[in-house]
Amino acid sequence: MILLTRLNGQKLMISVDVIESMEETPDTIITLTNGKKLVVKESIRQIREKVVEFNRSAFSNLKK
Repeated sequence: MILLTRLNGQKLMISVDVIESMEETPDTIITLTNGKKLVVKESIRQIREKVVEFNRSAFSNLKK
């Protein structure tokens, strides 16, 4: 899960597995797999970095 910020400053955690798409209009809108949309302060680039970091930490213990 990654930590994001709504436009009103409220923090929320979302699972990276439920992110279907993202767009900047200029606010960042995340569409989830259930069709729900979230508007957050972070840019797509920042969210992508959070997802990559999450995946690195989640999969770093797997044996090669």
